[in-house]
Amino acid sequence: MKPANARVLLTGATGGIGQATARALLREGASLLLVGRSEGALDELSRQLTAAGASASRVRWIAADLTLAQDVQRLVNEAARLDCNAVIHGAGLPAFGALQTLPAADIRSVLQTNLEVPVLLTQALLPRLLTLPQAQIVCVGSALGRMGLPGFSVYSASKFGLLGFAEALRRELADTTVRVQYIGPRSTRTRFNAPAVTAYNRATGTAEDTPESVARAIVQLLTDGAAERFLGFPEKLAVRLNALAPAWFDRVFRKHTAHLHNSQNPNPAVPSTPVARH
Repeated sequence: MKPANARVLLTGATGGIGQATARALLREGASLLLVGRSEGALDELSRQLTAAGASASRVRWIAADLTLAQDVQRLVNEAARLDCNAVIHGAGLPAFGALQTLPAADIRSVLQTNLEVPVLLTQALLPRLLTLPQAQIVCVGSALGRMGLPGFSVYSASKFGLLGFAEALRRELADTTVRVQYIGPRSTRTRFNAPAVTAYNRATGTAEDTPESVARAIVQLLTDGAAERFLGFPEKLAVRLNALAPAWFDRVFRKHTAHLHNSQNPNPAVPSTPVARH
């Protein structure tokens, strides 16, 4: 789909990758329906985009909590009113740390936001998308959706699930006008990463991309229609090799495991305990 013909529903619009994607799409002529939880943040982003030269008619927004059925329905109605023909699932929550340190409530929130929300929103939007001459659904995942790293068990679970959803739905809709795609960025320099993740990346030599480079890749994916794409080298090679020989690849991540345990439990004689949240 040519971006100039795209009317894009973009979730997670006020995040680092979301904002960069909104700017990149507008530069290419797309129209946007920005989605997030904060009215103030969405209004401010909309003002910034129009101040930078975008026509106000090409930038709309709606505040919605996509874990609530009534908000999903409001969004579906607004997408129909604006005739959206592309959906970019960019909303997500992070989760980093040894599994035993993660609060159960956080685990549920990550799995709900990163996996359940895009599945249910797609289901709600699909009846109308199937009536269009051309429509696209882009799932913004992660390299960790095909290659699990120590410290990211829950986050990887959510992104592995999103990849499986996109792959299966792509095949399910193969004979329709709706194309389903998945993009897997590697670590990106945004506020999404907590300081502990930044330290982990430095200690393990993990490269980070800018949100602008990820945004360009999302626009390219929308344009060329590729089924899936992983970003960065050697990460995009590593995800392929990991799929072929996952057990052999375990040894590659021993330094990641060591850093995780040393950083979260500096005294190995004392077992780690979950952190209580009040």
